[in-house]
Amino acid sequence: MHSVIFDTDIGVDDAFALAYAARTQRLLGITTVFGNVAVGQAVKNARLFCEKMGIRAPVYRGCSRPLAQAPSAPAVLHGKDGLGDAFDNPHRDDAPSAVQFIIDSVRAQPHTITLVAIGPLTNIASAINQAPDIIPLVKEVVIMGGAFGTDGHAGNVTPFAEFNIWKDPHAADQVLASALPVVMLPLDVTHKVLITGDEVRQLNQPVLSAICRPYLAYSRQKEGFDGMALHDTLTLSWLALPAAFGVTTSPVRVVTDGISCGQTLRRLGTLASRHDPFAGLRAQRLCLTVDADAVREHFFAALRQ
Repeated sequence: MHSVIFDTDIGVDDAFALAYAARTQRLLGITTVFGNVAVGQAVKNARLFCEKMGIRAPVYRGCSRPLAQAPSAPAVLHGKDGLGDAFDNPHRDDAPSAVQFIIDSVRAQPHTITLVAIGPLTNIASAINQAPDIIPLVKEVVIMGGAFGTDGHAGNVTPFAEFNIWKDPHAADQVLASALPVVMLPLDVTHKVLITGDEVRQLNQPVLSAICRPYLAYSRQKEGFDGMALHDTLTLSWLALPAAFGVTTSPVRVVTDGISCGQTLRRLGTLASRHDPFAGLRAQRLCLTVDADAVREHFFAALRQ
């Protein structure tokens, strides 16, 4: 069991991941960020979902916009409120600072805290910009984000870019090019771990079944598939079952402008080049293959508890 700060722009698949995290890890707090929804809605969603699921963890309010580029519209497949418009939400949207909570927690518990980041990386970039002394004190940063083209799994917002990275490419580039110890769960693996609508219903989790209805409807309309990729939950799968993933190591950079904005790039060869954007950067761990059956079975077992 890991001590986890759970950084999220909480939508439907984020909520599945939070339910999984609450059953498998030690949750220190939930830090919210813009992305699937505005940050205020993310605060409300985190509080509502914790109430509905009996999860006890403090909620913090993080960044409301990208570091450098203009904000973009929230996602649409999660419903208007990000949780499938399934419940009235009376919760308030104010909360203490997420960035300060990350800084204070890592300083207080050096080398013990894992940051699980399943939204834009703006909170984490802001934390290391404000307090670079925490970089060597973080145990691990586990990110759902990016796409490297394995088996044709490229971007889901543009042909190049995955949503979380695309929402704030400057923050992602800062985090991935830093000395933080990062593990990436990109679309290369998350698109390989699917569950059907029937399997969601068989979990006997009424809240999860309720919130995912628009998400499943979107999948049926766009993909012809009554189901969903588990996406964000794979960050927790990495913590529980690292042997289920095939890992390669490489420095990573993010394109921050142009038609490929948001694309994650890794070093593909060893040939020397005159201008090397990876020079001196830490080699991060990238999960590019997965034992989907093992990941699915562990997820089902945890959620049926």
